[in-house]
Amino acid sequence: MATFTLSFSREQIRPGDRLCVAISGGADSVALLLALHGVNTAGRDSLGVGLSAVHVNHHLRGDESDADQRFVEDLCISLDVPLHIHQADIPARVTSTKESIEEAARNVRYEFFNTLLGSGHTDSILTAHTLDDQAETVVMKLLRGAWTEGLSAIHPVVTNAKGKILRPFLNTRRAEIEAFLNSRSQSWREDSTNTDTAFTRNKIRHELLPQMRGFNPSIDQTLANLAELAREEESRWQIELARILPQLLLPGKPVRGGGRAVSTAPGEWSISIELDRLRALDPALRRRVLRAAARQLGARLSFDETSRLLALCGFRVDPTVAGRTNSCLHLPDGLRANRTARELQLHRST
Repeated sequence: MATFTLSFSREQIRPGDRLCVAISGGADSVALLLALHGVNTAGRDSLGVGLSAVHVNHHLRGDESDADQRFVEDLCISLDVPLHIHQADIPARVTSTKESIEEAARNVRYEFFNTLLGSGHTDSILTAHTLDDQAETVVMKLLRGAWTEGLSAIHPVVTNAKGKILRPFLNTRRAEIEAFLNSRSQSWREDSTNTDTAFTRNKIRHELLPQMRGFNPSIDQTLANLAELAREEESRWQIELARILPQLLLPGKPVRGGGRAVSTAPGEWSISIELDRLRALDPALRRRVLRAAARQLGARLSFDETSRLLALCGFRVDPTVAGRTNSCLHLPDGLRANRTARELQLHRST
């Protein structure tokens, strides 16, 4: 019988924990529920956890969505696993929020997951993201110009105040999962939209990644490795930024006679950084500091926007930016940057 390893540690899952498997009815989530159920009923080697499941019906595919729900209900009844069901109107949400269908569906799922975590029904939600999903996500992030935090892609563990999201299949290939299910004669549901290349992920899965495998047959693992490296790099940078930012960021603006004026007007925030202190940093840290300063004001900078900010400070040459004293730069999210003789001043109004 085909088998695979569930990737989690005893620090992530302990006896007595309440685990809830997110199950769509697709092969990956069906396999995750079966594997956990099997391990949890393995006598002396049992996990010793409380197991339940959650299914979100997005109502995007009419009767097909309802059939997915019935399939999940029947599977959970056969395994004697309690099931939480959430009904979502994704088309209505898309109309209201202007999110893409993919974004809206994901946001609805995780909002309900957090509801379950916050209500005390479960300690951890487990999702069935695979190594294939990880590779596809890294490619999507690359195409969108992500920084290292984006290239870290799908994290194996996400912890927040309400609980944890765990992804124990993140090192497992989709082919292994389907072999496991076939060996048990276990059916699953196929989402008809998974072949629709109008969706970016599907286009990457069915068109781009197959071409990339022609150059590197192990490209999926290579991309997953890149995500792991990016996670570690980002974690290390966050530690360094937490150490150095309090030494660099100054509130408000300097005032005559000494001290600094901090605006108390509602919806206004400002931070300053001395140019000499920025100049003393290496280029990688300098770029990180500027992005982190903008983030503290609630703004996200792209690569090009950060480069323009560096040009304003005189660290890069950009013909569209005047890198001199009293120059001003308007950036997205209501962020404005001013260069004085001594400082870079960032302001944001909302």
